[in-house]
This record gives sequence, C-alpha cells and structure tokens, in this order.
Amino acid sequence: MSEVPDRPSAVDEALRRLGVRPARELGQSFLVDRFAADALAALAEPSEGSPTFEVGGGLGIVTRALLERGARPLTVVERDRRLAAHLARTFGDALTVRVQDARGFPFPEEATVVGSLPYAAGTTIVLELLRRRVRRFAVILQKEVADRLAAGPGSRAYGRPSVLARLYGDVELWRELGPESFYPRPRVTSRLLSFRARDGPLPVPAVEGLEAVLRSLFSSRRKQLGNLLPRLAATDAAAASLARAADWPDGWERLRPEQLEPEAFFRLARAVGTPARPRSPSRRRPTG
Repeated sequence: MSEVPDRPSAVDEALRRLGVRPARELGQSFLVDRFAADALAALAEPSEGSPTFEVGGGLGIVTRALLERGARPLTVVERDRRLAAHLARTFGDALTVRVQDARGFPFPEEATVVGSLPYAAGTTIVLELLRRRVRRFAVILQKEVADRLAAGPGSRAYGRPSVLARLYGDVELWRELGPESFYPRPRVTSRLLSFRARDGPLPVPAVEGLEAVLRSLFSSRRKQLGNLLPRLAATDAAAASLARAADWPDGWERLRPEQLEPEAFFRLARAVGTPARPRSPSRRRPTG
C-alpha cells in the first residue's frame, strides 16, 4: 500500500501531480486530519463480510482507515476519474473503485456507507441514503447541515430534515472539525454524524405523503398550526378532526410546527393518507 498524503503540503503536491484542482464552488476540501479519519471509520463499525461503501475516496485518508479497521469488501464511489485511478493504484485489489457520482448511486440497503462529503452535495447524498434505507452510515458534513438532521423539537435547527431523519432511524452527532482539518481550508465548521436505520416498517403508510405534509406545514414557520393545518383539509372542521386523529395536544392551534415531535407528524401523515392539493393561501386568516 502506497503512502497516503495527510498533511496540507503533501495533499497539495499530490493534487498538482494528478492535475486535480479542488472545486470551491462544490465545497470540495480534502480531509487531512488522520485522527478524524480514524474516528469516522470507527463510527461506521465496519466488519469483514459486510459490504462497506465510501463516498468520495479522494486521496485515500478515510479509505486507509477503513481498511485498517477491517472493512471488507470495500467499494469506493469516486466521480473524478483521476482520483479513482489514484485510489486503484494506491490500494490495489484491497478495494473496488466505481467512477460515478454518489448522487443516484444504488447503495444496497444492507450496506454501511462512509464519507467526508462535499458541502454542496452533502444534504442530497444523505437524503438519498435515508430514502434507500441504508442500514448505517457515518459521514462528515457541514456542521449546520448535521445539526439540522439531528435537531429535536424546540430547536431553531429543527425542521423537515430532522423529521425525515427520525422517520428512517436515529442520528447521533459527534465531534466538530475546524477548517484546519481540511485542505483547502473551508469557511465553515464540519461535524461527524452517524446514523442507524430503524428496524421494521416505517411508521407512515407512504413517505411521499409525509413529505407533502411537512412541505405544507414547515413552509411558513412563523405561523401557528391553527393557520397551517387547514391547508391539508377541505374545511376548518376537517382540520380539527385530523388533529384529533393524530392525537395532537390540546391547544395545538397555538403551536408552531417546530414545537411538535416527529411522531406527531407521523400520526398526522397516517390520518391524512394521501393528502389532497393544499388549499389556496389566498383566503386571509389571522396569523399567529
């Protein structure tokens, strides 16, 4: 196994040699913190015989950590052909390299997925992993994005991504990484995040129905639910009936969406079933 660059100067030299320029518009930075790479691999809990996939192998710092922790078989999904070829030369037959964008890659449900994700695509990739019901993943994300996925009710970060993440399983936040952990240095702080899928069926009849409910209710966060829930019903009385069917708390009309636990939205999605097209917001109602 060839040497893997894990210092800014060594990474810069390797990238120049390969003719690769990090794309700042994509938020592309290369991890240079070996301890963070090992922590990420440890969170993934790879085991021999269980398929592990790495998103964006780059120059191999996380790849090396995964192999050292026994990840076999290991498949690296890398969209840049030059980096993909470099990984194949560096690690040989210890892994399989797929030249493809991780967005849309068919990760199998039984897989463990690991990666230091580009900032511009991180949210999209995580949501794709959730929808594919991947059993476990451990990733490095922009701190703001990681915090939104793990946020609970009452938090300013709590919203649609938080509820969707809880639908599929459990998110846990770990250490923060400053700009010095990457090359080039990003302008934001990053964070390690791990996810484990829930066992059994999802608690809603259709994910599309829940997503429609969340879009409607979280589109106007400053409004109270008494003004928002009628968008999902033909009449105000029908909206109240939905709230009762969803076992919402007394006084729900004065609450805002971010004050409800994820399970309250799951119950509403079950009560709504397939939501009709939301009512036009042109009818004026008093705002909360």
